[in-house]
Amino acid sequence: MGSPGLGTGNSGQRLGITEPISLGGPTEYDVIKTRELEKYLQNVGLYESQEEAVSREEVLGRLDQIVKNWVKAISRAKGLNEQLVQEANAKIFTFGSYRLGVHGPGADIDTLCVGPRHATREEDFFGELHKMLSEMPEVSELHPVPDAHVPIMKFKFKGVSIDLLYAKLSLWVIPEDLDISQDSILQNTDDQTVRSLNGCRVTDQILRLVPNIQNFRTTLRCMRFWAKRRGVYSNVAGFLGGINWALLVARICQLYPNALPNMLVSRFFRVYTQWRWPNPVMLCAIKEGSLGLQVWDPRKNPKDRYHLMPIITPAYPSMNSSYNVSSSTLRIMTDEFQRGSEICEAMEANKADWDALFEAYAFFEAYKNYLLIDISAENDDDLRNWKGWVESRLRQLTLKIERHTYNMLQCHPHPGDFQDNSRPFHCSYFMGLQRKLGVPVNEGEQFDIRLTVEEFKHSVNTYTLWKPGMEIRVSHVKRRSIPSFVFPGGVRPSRPSKATWDSRRASDAKVSGHAGSDKPGEVKGAADGQVDGKKRKRADDSADTQLKNSKYITAVPSSSAEVQAGSPGGTVSPCSLKGDNVDATGLVEPTRGKDESNMTNGSKTSSTDELSSLNSEVDGSLRCIPPHTGLHVTADASSSKEAEKLAIEQIMSGPYVSHQAFPEEPEELEDDLEFRNRVVSVGNTNNGPLQAPVSDAAGAAPIISSNGAGPSISLHASGSIEELEPAELTAMTSIPVAPVVQKKPLIRLNFTSLGKASEKSG
Repeated sequence: MGSPGLGTGNSGQRLGITEPISLGGPTEYDVIKTRELEKYLQNVGLYESQEEAVSREEVLGRLDQIVKNWVKAISRAKGLNEQLVQEANAKIFTFGSYRLGVHGPGADIDTLCVGPRHATREEDFFGELHKMLSEMPEVSELHPVPDAHVPIMKFKFKGVSIDLLYAKLSLWVIPEDLDISQDSILQNTDDQTVRSLNGCRVTDQILRLVPNIQNFRTTLRCMRFWAKRRGVYSNVAGFLGGINWALLVARICQLYPNALPNMLVSRFFRVYTQWRWPNPVMLCAIKEGSLGLQVWDPRKNPKDRYHLMPIITPAYPSMNSSYNVSSSTLRIMTDEFQRGSEICEAMEANKADWDALFEAYAFFEAYKNYLLIDISAENDDDLRNWKGWVESRLRQLTLKIERHTYNMLQCHPHPGDFQDNSRPFHCSYFMGLQRKLGVPVNEGEQFDIRLTVEEFKHSVNTYTLWKPGMEIRVSHVKRRSIPSFVFPGGVRPSRPSKATWDSRRASDAKVSGHAGSDKPGEVKGAADGQVDGKKRKRADDSADTQLKNSKYITAVPSSSAEVQAGSPGGTVSPCSLKGDNVDATGLVEPTRGKDESNMTNGSKTSSTDELSSLNSEVDGSLRCIPPHTGLHVTADASSSKEAEKLAIEQIMSGPYVSHQAFPEEPEELEDDLEFRNRVVSVGNTNNGPLQAPVSDAAGAAPIISSNGAGPSISLHASGSIEELEPAELTAMTSIPVAPVVQKKPLIRLNFTSLGKASEKSG
């Protein structure tokens, strides 16, 4: 769908906070490859049919008429005179992928209803309008969420999915030609209205700040499809959502204003492979504004200093759209950027094609160990509510595991959910687990994450709308025992007969790992002799040191004893995975190069001279001032990676580069101390910690039972999912701080299997 009033380009002016990197136009190669890309995107079904486009337009027109009738009805009910009733108006705006023009078949339409000051959110929008919609035969699956951070009403209208927000302005009459891009529209509005308006204001501003809208749209379609195929498209899981990818692509369009999508895709990967997070990505200067609303600024706002991958929205009040990113998900995305850059270079040498770039990430082949989070409810409505709540808390589990293990145990959350058709009202989530490569630790040290998971379950079980039947269970599952319902058609795929880009990359990493594995503690090869799916390359991150100096109490066990604890709400039983082969895939990878390690996990290692010379603050706006010589690169020099590398370094120089991200936002985990302080001694055993070492070999694992009074703990010899019953736990009087890490010991990875969550009390 078009963008009324915005035209097809803004090439007549310089856009962005710096000069472009290159003003060069497309080559014949770019034209050919762009045509190939457009055809590829069409063939995979990313464009809706003309019939569906017309249907969406009709639905939006009908919805606009409904809200106009609604506001007149409530105006009359509130006793306004007939003239005001006739003048009463409400208006529908669109935003998100539909407004950007990059939506696909069956996609939701993000909509905003703007109403007058006397039309309230609680009584009128979620009350009267909800009632009107529920009585319409065209409306189905109506689901209001009034308590959300951004209150929303979800439903289908003639089969078209609608997400409807509400903004109550301070105006008595909403004009039909209302311009919500003006900052004055925010005057005398509540926080929920500001957040609801933000989506539309940001979307429109993006379209104003790109030099060529059509090239932007094609490139964004490509990057959205790529991100979904590679498993890094999900804001709630800690990756990036639609608005984040739009902002990243828009910045590349500003830096290469005359480039076609083929070159824009290539430069996207090149720029963000080199990007040193937490340097922010911004499309324009951040304005302080005159309304007193808080804007993103780590120099003033302590909370903003915890953001690892700031991607700043261009509309006032500017904020970080990617605050959900954790050190684990940032590491995964930066590796994916590196992979994309490698493939684009190979494509230029005719050694790869678009299929290689869009190859699906084999999540269930990439790790040997996974956490399985199962949730269930008694009916569809309860499951939908429970699912939404649990998904909003899953990021906490990732953050807790990272923090409590000093980032030594790394998590890779799968962005989607899975349903077993044989189990109604049930849903499953998965997280890949592996220890951090190349970090020496005490021999025999274990990752005991039972208390971490208990804290997570405690957080989840605080759901205010909890109902009987809403349950959550967390367990450990090995790769060979992943349930079949996660695979297409319910059939576990066999090993591919044709080599893929990822498998070749993994093999190369394995070979280079063998060639350089002469240090103690390095992992060599796979225990089962198989060449597994791609193993992501890992980089050391500077957050480790910060974590060791953190004020938080941790639950990492000492080398002499394993910490075992339960909560008053239930008990958990340990099951450790122990062995010399601790790599999640059995493959060893080379360490990232210097340039890559500089940017991962929020670390920043460039010299002060490079970063501080260009900082400035002018006229109340925070600006990044380009060098006096500009960032223009000549057509000949643009082919030089070194020239582009220097230009990218200059782009990252700005007023925010001095801020160093902390591991996580403090209030995300502030409940930890409260929860831990409530942990009490829950019994004692004479035989020490209960452990069930699990072999990585194909044979049966040893089974160890407790001698205490509680039920025995057993591990299925077949390697299936461990279903552990409550057991008496070792008494714990305090939670020890992790010991100082020694040099060059052999690491042994031990995961803890987690039992069923206790019943919700009350």
